[in-house]
Amino acid sequence: MPLEQGDILWTPGKKRREASQLARFERMLADTRGLHFADYEALRQWSVDSLEDFWRAIVEFFDLGGDGSPEPVLTGDQMPGVHWFPNLRINFAEQIFRQSSDDRPALIHRDESGAPPREIGWRELERDVGALAATLRRLGVEQGDRVAAYLPNRPETVVAFLACASIGAIWSSCAPEMGHHVVLDRLSQIEPKVLIAADGYRHGGKQHDRRAAVSELLAKLPSVKTLIHVPAFSDGPPPEWRDLLSWADATKDAAPLEPVRLGFEHPLWIVYSSGTTGLPKAMVHGHGGAVVKLLKTLALQADLQPGDRDLIIASTGWIVWNVLVGGLLCGATVMLWDGHPGWPDREALWDFIDDQQVSMFGCGAAYLTGAMKDGLRPGATRKFSALKTLISAGSPLPLDAFAWVYRDLKADVWLTAPSGGTDIITSFVSSAPTLPVRAGEIQCAELGVAVFAFDEQGRPVEDEVGELVVTKPLPSMPLFFWNDPDGSRYRESYFDVYPGIWRHGDWIRFTPHGGCIIYGRSDTTINRFGIRMGTAEIYRVVEEMDEIRDSLVVDLEYLGRPSFMPLFVVLADGVVLDDALKQRIIDRIRRFASPRHAPDDIVVVPAIPRTLTGKKMELPVRKMLLGADPASVASPDAMANPESFAAFIDYARSGRVPQMAA
Repeated sequence: MPLEQGDILWTPGKKRREASQLARFERMLADTRGLHFADYEALRQWSVDSLEDFWRAIVEFFDLGGDGSPEPVLTGDQMPGVHWFPNLRINFAEQIFRQSSDDRPALIHRDESGAPPREIGWRELERDVGALAATLRRLGVEQGDRVAAYLPNRPETVVAFLACASIGAIWSSCAPEMGHHVVLDRLSQIEPKVLIAADGYRHGGKQHDRRAAVSELLAKLPSVKTLIHVPAFSDGPPPEWRDLLSWADATKDAAPLEPVRLGFEHPLWIVYSSGTTGLPKAMVHGHGGAVVKLLKTLALQADLQPGDRDLIIASTGWIVWNVLVGGLLCGATVMLWDGHPGWPDREALWDFIDDQQVSMFGCGAAYLTGAMKDGLRPGATRKFSALKTLISAGSPLPLDAFAWVYRDLKADVWLTAPSGGTDIITSFVSSAPTLPVRAGEIQCAELGVAVFAFDEQGRPVEDEVGELVVTKPLPSMPLFFWNDPDGSRYRESYFDVYPGIWRHGDWIRFTPHGGCIIYGRSDTTINRFGIRMGTAEIYRVVEEMDEIRDSLVVDLEYLGRPSFMPLFVVLADGVVLDDALKQRIIDRIRRFASPRHAPDDIVVVPAIPRTLTGKKMELPVRKMLLGADPASVASPDAMANPESFAAFIDYARSGRVPQMAA
């Protein structure tokens, strides 16, 4: 029988439910507070209605320790502007090493060098973090200074992040596959004192040299006083960079790890929006917010347990990498997959999961969909005996991929599909180990998250598509944006539509049985193959070409539809879009923006639709190409050039746009 949305595909057994971290949390609430709940939804409702009691219980359940008092939990009465646990002092790195164990590794690293996976024990990790922290102090790095990384997913990156956290420096990371223009858009805003960079990386069986890109960064980041070099390849002399310190020298002298306990809202890291309109927003998250939200999501919602092995395919420029490292907070072993998931062949990742006894595996929905379309049947020749949980992230997972997981991967696996964002570190809606998995749906709203679907009038709706909003504060909301002294950009980003209520920019529908479905972005962020990037970053690269006068790009990823990204260009006079020009456009995007964001189609149009204020009309074009009536998405009176829309209507009718999957 064909699978239908809402069909139950998997139900946790009694033993698994009772052994879950969530069940332990409920038992604590019963024992210490006399609270009993009939089901998950009753618990969630209490967590939202009694917000301060809930987050106080989280601090108690995870025994966060630290200095000071958890009272009060919250000050202030309206977002933005509330403050969490003002009298509590903790440190993210200290919380990590409270979980250390001699009987299991902290990290397992696999790269494309062909060497066996490398295990890094908790003691070795702590030793290297302490050594680098001492070096950073000697280099003059103080609390609040920024330390930036341009590194692949390898142990040195984890060490560097934890060393920064331990001394109160602020971490910020960009992936080495990002072009230096995109990296500069981010790092030039925060003026890092130290840059930790690799000279290259391996991906898809190729060595990618990044020495020239790092040289450009050094030339245009005068704030950088020291460059710590992490060698990517064993051959060749070190790069000729200024103010160079080798990784070996930076970590050669062992020193005790001495984490500084900091205010709950002391900045931990800076992460970035996708740069849809201008420069990416530099979001600052705090030590405490990251600790409690990661623990709550990973342990209670995803049931990550001490001793589990946690593998998530993630770029170091994506918040999911931060979440992956957060698995150490739960006492899990974090698996670092450094390279292409399909190299040296499309079975390699599945072999690794089976051989390494991975407990929890996370990847982009596009990866699972691609494996399905390639006809892979990973479960036919593997037992996956340790695999308990499969996390699909980044975009909605179509129904046929749900079916593929249970048919061709493993029948007894918990498939979750959380949705959240860089903005709040993890998820608004995700999973619970006590609930069934339903086809095409996210299991539930998270505990402590007052999330709703709002209609255009700002009213909550059930079983209807609406804007995803959060009506009460979360400890993991950004503290502020860097270089936003009056908070205006922060307020405009989340609170301009519904004052005092967070509007996230997703379409969501809550189903009658408590699940939900995400229908893609209501803004124009492009999340392509797990790498988030804004249109403005692509425009910068494309429109630097003499042949291109103007451009517009949209991604038509949607529930049930694979990613399809057309790029519309207005050519300079006398220029023809031949195959050579198409290839140059693609090559520039791959080189200077992201190799994951090469367009699927390049289309010549006479003009780009713009509003009366001159903004490109990306969202109306996207809606129209997804099937909306052109008259409903754009009013000619609101356009500077209404005649320009005709070319896009013709393209929508041309047959070049893939149709919605059945």
